[in-house]
Amino acid sequence: PLSVGSEAVMAVDRERRFDLMQQHSGEHLVSGVIHSRFGYENVGFHMGAEELTIDYSGELTRQQMQQVEDAVNRLIWRDLPCTVSVPDAETLKTIPYRSKKELTGAVRIVRFEDADICACCGLHVRRTGEIGLVKLLSVERFHGGSRMELLCGGRAMRRLNAVFEQNRQVSGLLSAKADRTAEAARALRANLDAARLRAGALENRLFALQAERHAGSPFVLLFEESLSPDSLRRLADALVKRADGLCAVFNGSDGAYQYVLASRTDDLREPVRRLNAACHGRGGGKAGFVQGSVAASRSEIEAFFSAEKEMRR
Repeated sequence: PLSVGSEAVMAVDRERRFDLMQQHSGEHLVSGVIHSRFGYENVGFHMGAEELTIDYSGELTRQQMQQVEDAVNRLIWRDLPCTVSVPDAETLKTIPYRSKKELTGAVRIVRFEDADICACCGLHVRRTGEIGLVKLLSVERFHGGSRMELLCGGRAMRRLNAVFEQNRQVSGLLSAKADRTAEAARALRANLDAARLRAGALENRLFALQAERHAGSPFVLLFEESLSPDSLRRLADALVKRADGLCAVFNGSDGAYQYVLASRTDDLREPVRRLNAACHGRGGGKAGFVQGSVAASRSEIEAFFSAEKEMRR
């Protein structure tokens, strides 16, 4: 008699074996349909912990992939039988089976009725209905042919359930019906793009006003808190157009600042090297415009530039 633990292990083993049978048998149907419709050969197959990957000898479009998926699932719904045989040499010559290479000796033939005939030594389901469903995830060009990702059976169901749950949450966040989330997301993206343009225009006006206050200044040091990298660069660019010397802008908080240094007259490559050494930073650039980051406090940065001004004098 088996212990409870042993029965559990055997149940897990049976479930895993059935999962592999679903994936392998689903691959047979997909490759059989592609071979019959387009004449392409299966030239590579990998079964990962999640997706299956199959390489084919010819290119497939996304539209063709959808047609293959539809045809394969119709074969599954028909619950066709799978038979395994090892025919004699003379009979084997009459069978139009798929194989990646020339075979000799005893050849094991796996036949899914009306779907596929292939030389194979793996495990398969007894009928196509046991596969459950096949979901083709992607297809892309690969080494002159195509690489396809797919899921079968329980793996496909789990993935579709996860995607459905994600879409349900997105539907709630966008206040859109489940079959209109893409449309709502596109509208939201358009609104965000317009808002970014308006925000950028307002920032430019603000930066111009800040720059005007520092017109003619030989040295400018500013600290900001919430600028994007692009905004930080645009502020420094606005300042350097109005000031007459070094413009330094730091964005962030103590211990983590991004910086841009700009000047129309000075070569900043040596000063930025000293800044990085003194303030635990990294970065660089061209003579009149450098950028990077430092792990220092505001007081440490101010002390560095105070010493820098003294050295220049």
